[in-house]
Amino acid sequence: MLQTQEELLNVLTQINIEYTNHEHPAVYTVEEADLHHDGIEGAHSKNLFFKDKKKNLFLVVTLSDKPIIIKEVAKKINAKSPSFGKPDLLVQVLGVIPGSVTPFALINAQNHDIKVILDKDLMENKLLNFHPLVNTATTTIASKDLIKFLEHCNQEFEIIRL
Repeated sequence: MLQTQEELLNVLTQINIEYTNHEHPAVYTVEEADLHHDGIEGAHSKNLFFKDKKKNLFLVVTLSDKPIIIKEVAKKINAKSPSFGKPDLLVQVLGVIPGSVTPFALINAQNHDIKVILDKDLMENKLLNFHPLVNTATTTIASKDLIKFLEHCNQEFEIIRL
């Protein structure tokens, strides 16, 4: 399991994904992160980790400013009564703490079945921004490289409009 930002950035380099990393104070919410977006190109993300009543796990990746109604998303992703994953489950499955949820953490999910949902509205942007396993930085990559990264992690995903 990758523990550090440096380990993740090394993987990105090894698989030929160009990135730009931006350090900033720790942020725990989208609203806090918005305060540190100046000078960072690309779309910013909101990453939601759910567990449903059938114990299925979901990672929903969408635009940071997109309103999300959980009941509506649940219907679109076929989740039965989803709730946010508890912090201990988040650490166990993705190796990150609340406030650091990111599709980059899927590199740690090799022993877990997670349904990854990428919002089509997000993926229509050329550049995307995610935390690099920690909430003290933002890493910018091309949207096509997010797909490359997920493929490197052997992670299946769906792109749908939320």
